[in-house]
Amino acid sequence: MTDETQAPTGEEFDAPVDDQAEALAAATAKADEHYAQYVRVLAEFDNFRKRAARELEQARQFAVERFAQELLPAMDGFELAIANGAGSDVNSLIEGQSATLRLLQKAFEKAGIRELAPEAGSPFNPAEHEAMVAQPTAEMAPNCVVLSIQKGYALNGRVLRAARVIVSRAPDA
Repeated sequence: MTDETQAPTGEEFDAPVDDQAEALAAATAKADEHYAQYVRVLAEFDNFRKRAARELEQARQFAVERFAQELLPAMDGFELAIANGAGSDVNSLIEGQSATLRLLQKAFEKAGIRELAPEAGSPFNPAEHEAMVAQPTAEMAPNCVVLSIQKGYALNGRVLRAARVIVSRAPDA
């Protein structure tokens, strides 16, 4: 047996009672101090958890705040066009609507929204395109976009709405 694993011989217990009482009091004080630290850390962790939950809820509530602020000028443009539409000429209405469209495009760009507008002849991508019709044609290879019917949109790489397209297929024999 080594010194570390030997059973106590009893010599430790031969110390005077006052020393043992002091040692016990010191050990009890140390245990109380550790328990108080434990309770403080537990309380801090609980406060952290509650604060994180509160911040997450606020982030959910106000996640679109910046995007909404970017959309407000476009909304103002639409309202102005409707209010002045009857007394305006066609060219000024078109110019105003073009400016409003640019505001929307700028807001989309800032929010990370990109258009999915496949060009004719590009390969059909089922992850980004929705085939509305398969049109037989000898002019294009099969599974290529013949015509884009409606633009799609993606947010940070995730498809919000697939682009609706007409897809080529081999002509009937």
